[in-house]
Amino acid sequence: MNAQVVPGSSSRADAQRDRILCAALKCFIEHGFHAASMASIADTAQMSAGLMYRYFENKNAIVLGIIERQLEEKRTIIRQLHSSNDIAAGLLTTFERWCAADPGVMNPALFLEMSAEATRNPPLAAALRSFDAGMRMELQAWLGRDRELGGMGLAPECAVTRALSLQCFIDGLVLRSVRDPKVDRAQLRAAVHEQIGRLTR
Repeated sequence: MNAQVVPGSSSRADAQRDRILCAALKCFIEHGFHAASMASIADTAQMSAGLMYRYFENKNAIVLGIIERQLEEKRTIIRQLHSSNDIAAGLLTTFERWCAADPGVMNPALFLEMSAEATRNPPLAAALRSFDAGMRMELQAWLGRDRELGGMGLAPECAVTRALSLQCFIDGLVLRSVRDPKVDRAQLRAAVHEQIGRLTR
């Protein structure tokens, strides 16, 4: 990622980077990816632009930082899964957080905007491909892990295709939260459990 080395303790540097990333997310959600400037991000983070540039050289680097942080969070969640009910419940909870614009999760409209921007931005496209590949590998590892170890016990070749199918299903839920946030919750719950059940057995 294109972040510059900052003198001082790593814990302080990490805290400053996180502060900038949180501010950037807020600006991107409120104003859109293109309208949010480095100056507005610095204002939201309550720091000087000069200090912010010590951590991120441009807006692209900030976006890559956001993607990197999201990937690590998703990896942690997947590694904690122990059953198909875990992921179904997790997806339903996350769907509600997407619809409520919960700042603790990636804003789905922003994610779609970033995906569109990636068609014109090679570094962003590469970062999103890396994110997808990382997520798929974690899902594949979980699906193929023995049930006694908290996995689904699928054969390796089956785990590969099911991981991709599961990823496509999750992407569809992201889009659904934007297009149809008032979707019937009973139908959604039944659909999620049905699809997850099919993909994990």
